Amino acid sequence: MEAEKRIKELVNILNEANYNYFVMDNPTITDQEYDKYLRELINLEEKYPEYAQVDSPTKRVGGEVVDKFNKITHKIPMLSLGNVFNEDEVREFDARIKKMGINPEYVCELKIDGLSVSLIYEHGLLKSGATRGDGVVGEDITHNVKTIKVIPLKLNRDIDIEVRGEIYMDKETLIKINMEREIEGLPLLQNVRNAAAGSVRQLDSKVAAKRNLNNWIYHLPNPLDYGITKHMDALEFMKELGFKVNPNNRLVQNIDEVIDFIREFTEKRDSLPYEIDGIVIKVNDIHEQQELGFTAKYPRWATAYKFIASEVLTKLTDIIFTVGRTGKITPNAVLEPVLIMGSTVSRATLHNEDFVNNLGLMIGDIVSVHKAGDVIPEVTGAKIERRVGNEKPFKMIENCPICGTKLIKKEGQVDHYCPNVNCPARGIEALIHFASRDAMNIDGLGDEIIEDFFNEGFLKSITDFYHLQDYEEEILPLEGFGRKSFDNMINAILNSKNNSLEKLLFGLGISGVGSKTAKLLAEHFGNIDNLMNASIEELLAIKDIGEILAESIYNYFQNNRNLIDSLKMLGLNMKYLGVQKKINENITNKKFVMTGAISFMSRDEIKALIEEYSGTFSESVSKKTDVVIVGDNPGSKYDKAKELGITIWNEEMFKSVIESLKEES
Repeated sequence: MEAEKRIKELVNILNEANYNYFVMDNPTITDQEYDKYLRELINLEEKYPEYAQVDSPTKRVGGEVVDKFNKITHKIPMLSLGNVFNEDEVREFDARIKKMGINPEYVCELKIDGLSVSLIYEHGLLKSGATRGDGVVGEDITHNVKTIKVIPLKLNRDIDIEVRGEIYMDKETLIKINMEREIEGLPLLQNVRNAAAGSVRQLDSKVAAKRNLNNWIYHLPNPLDYGITKHMDALEFMKELGFKVNPNNRLVQNIDEVIDFIREFTEKRDSLPYEIDGIVIKVNDIHEQQELGFTAKYPRWATAYKFIASEVLTKLTDIIFTVGRTGKITPNAVLEPVLIMGSTVSRATLHNEDFVNNLGLMIGDIVSVHKAGDVIPEVTGAKIERRVGNEKPFKMIENCPICGTKLIKKEGQVDHYCPNVNCPARGIEALIHFASRDAMNIDGLGDEIIEDFFNEGFLKSITDFYHLQDYEEEILPLEGFGRKSFDNMINAILNSKNNSLEKLLFGLGISGVGSKTAKLLAEHFGNIDNLMNASIEELLAIKDIGEILAESIYNYFQNNRNLIDSLKMLGLNMKYLGVQKKINENITNKKFVMTGAISFMSRDEIKALIEEYSGTFSESVSKKTDVVIVGDNPGSKYDKAKELGITIWNEEMFKSVIESLKEES
């Protein structure tokens, strides 16, 4: 019994030390003392396994291996949040809530860049941990959750409860791990989000245990069951149970204080030890949350403000050239690897010769790089004052870097092209594009697989995708393939035959036809035959299609009728499956901007209505704007519209336009 008593005593000492160190950031014993107690506990548990405690810290070292991730159904769905991207939209969120007669307090929280997790406890003991998954069903990651020292194995109360939060990796931890991986010759982890997500999805919990993951708890799904009526009180309640709750959470009284919080942490963002990608704004009162309810995807009582793009400096070490699917030659910046918005960037497109010359770039320059829309790396300029004299001027190539054919540049255009339709790189790029997500969306056919199939001779043209099942015996032995992956690939190929026409049009790689233009053409003509038989004049009559693009589309179908006939024979759908757009003189072919809140329609509903009638919806006011819709609490867009003399619709005018649409229908 002395052994059992000592084991319990050691577990209590070590768990309290873990809580004080990892959660409270207030160490109460030295590392040497901790290690001494832990060694004693390990020895006692090995000698007396029958006395091992369920919340023993020895369970955090990993060692449990699962053969697959089981599914866990969330009793209460884990919905994601809607996003806002500027202060106008933050105020519109507040205005929508006030339209329902609610004048809320808000809780502002930092939006941690990690992986959402649901933790379930029974009688105060950790029972399971699960990912969000699709919001209804997640993956069981309990074996890895147990290795995260800040997540309690046993709560301070005997209680049944579910809490939700974010598993993340500190910036410093990622740096240390990558230093070790570099020494070992292993690929570096790209960013804290991917590192955290990859760690908790390891089958062997020893991997997660070594990654030193962290956790913040931010949500109690059913606070009223515990007599809690305020979100801020729920955060305090979870903290008292032993969870780690972010100290930067703040209760504010109005939307102006929300804006102040956003501005404050936009400035403090880089100084935090962990990555954040925005601010979460929640109505504090739980009864008000229930009154506001949910849309099909998001809670109406919460939203996430997303930060604007970050910008950093790095060295432009070279400019290389790639060949696109239409033969277009693109210069690309080779950069000294730099961390932007949590991911390492070493390449960025430079678009064309004029773009490089307009920026005045030289190889060896220190350049400014940011992520457009927080996604696409973009070089925005050179720091000329940082030049040291050994920089090299940019020179556009004259021959294709792949096949050596002399490049051409059509009059009035900025892009250079390889005219060789048989250029190998052009063929591979065309195949990759056809299978891509925004085109035919053939899952299981990534860039490397398509390149392998091209080199093996299975894929030479896009029609060959629909004959890949004939190469079953040759493909199954290839690395990365088995029966299941092969069958999944073939099923994805067969499913792609049912895509709406715009997917096919984009996938064909017609010069100048992006996904937006492809949809425009599909909506306008309805089927491939109408489009193939359209004259240049008929194409020019469509808004946003100019002479060069009209000629490109016309010439493509004059020269590729056999390809279209082959795709028809293979059973690909040739019709537009969406809803045909309506026409109205007040909206069709006009460009709209909205500012402030409209009482009878949400921003998304207004955008959908405008697009339904072939109008366009923009975020910024310019000379090309036709109409600015102005609601309550308008922002600076209203002032700019007046300054430029742009037509302004107030709520009453907009309502009259809506009424006229109802009369027409």
